[in-house]
Amino acid sequence: MTDIVFDNTRFDPDLTSFHDHAKNMAQAFGYTAKLTIDQELAQLLRLRVAQINACAYCLILHRKAAQDQGIETARIDALASWRECGELYSETERAALAYCEALTDGKPSGFQAVHESLAALVSENQLAEIVAIIINMNVWTRLKLAQGATPRYN
Repeated sequence: MTDIVFDNTRFDPDLTSFHDHAKNMAQAFGYTAKLTIDQELAQLLRLRVAQINACAYCLILHRKAAQDQGIETARIDALASWRECGELYSETERAALAYCEALTDGKPSGFQAVHESLAALVSENQLAEIVAIIINMNVWTRLKLAQGATPRYN
């Protein structure tokens, strides 16, 4: 993101300690964190939350992170339509993406079935990491939206 910088157009997030708490969450579950789940899956989840919440900062950051991790361009580009992509995403990735969408949406209707589908494919520790990644990204997308993190060319 060397060519793009972000301006806070609504407020300075450093005015409260919340930003520090969010940074601690990012260290634990953000794109540089060392987790036990597959790193491609983790990055796809981050990018999917950024798409759902339309966060320009997170979309730019996590698309680049996905590229830097070596995720195939087609998998990055087709992520918003993952349900239509057949074998482009594994069974576990599809279950995790469905879980990601359900948790980000935050509506309890149907959530148990989505949870059970994912829980049947991953360990409890992996499930906990997936949940933490999704929640962390939802915090960041909403924080960046609230602060008005607006991209511009440097």
